[in-house]
Amino acid sequence: MKIKFDATLQYQKEAIKAVTDLFKGQAHKRALFTVAIENIETDNAMSIGVGNKLELDNEEILENLREVQERNKIVPSKELRQYTFDVEMETGTGKTYVYLRTIFELNQQYSFTKFIIVVPSIAIKEGTYKSLEMTKEHFETIYNKIPYDYFVYDSSNLEQLRNFATNENLQIMIINIDAFNKSFKDPQKEEKANIIHRNNDKLSGNKPINLIKETNPIVIIDEPQSVSTTTKAKEAIASLNPMCVINYSATHKEKNHAVYKLDAIDAYELELVKQIEV
Repeated sequence: MKIKFDATLQYQKEAIKAVTDLFKGQAHKRALFTVAIENIETDNAMSIGVGNKLELDNEEILENLREVQERNKIVPSKELRQYTFDVEMETGTGKTYVYLRTIFELNQQYSFTKFIIVVPSIAIKEGTYKSLEMTKEHFETIYNKIPYDYFVYDSSNLEQLRNFATNENLQIMIINIDAFNKSFKDPQKEEKANIIHRNNDKLSGNKPINLIKETNPIVIIDEPQSVSTTTKAKEAIASLNPMCVINYSATHKEKNHAVYKLDAIDAYELELVKQIEV
């Protein structure tokens, strides 16, 4: 059986546009940095890393944010507290499809290439990876077969992170919060930290997390109420050095800058879900 995806659903296109329009006026840019790598022939091997580069300032992002909010009938933000944006979508309306397609749109419109999807559990991590597998042909059709890589973070395979940092093509990494929320600044407790926060000989003694930081990734959080509500989780997200954070959920526990809202009533009126009577 083959699942066919509909690329024309208006409410999904509006949710995607709510995010992409935040960066209206952004030029096609990228940031370059050096990456130290292990090499058998030389002790000083270097490579070039590629990261996202945001050129818009706070005022420009705030202006774009207010335009998006007014269009979507959301009370405009008075100030830009942080680059954290909320997309509210009722369960069963295609949230995963929307944020995956948003990644491709951001790449196409602004050349952003580094994306990290943070999920609350291993089960959702595997489900997200499966969604990328299922939508591969669909997105290749829409976006003219642009080259891209997607993978589930594996602490035993640092080659993935090296490729994530140095590859010029669109890169999508899926990681669950438990894989990087244990970080210790005390060197004597380093063995208790996640591998991503430990010094590694294969990276010339550097920490894997530092490779990610340099890419300035766009971080997408699936179900933030289960991912980023604790102090430790917030510190973990911040350790990724995100260009911005985009939260997707039907029930946002903490409120940030809302850009799109499709609640249960909206979903019912659009006949996306059925009414339940008790």
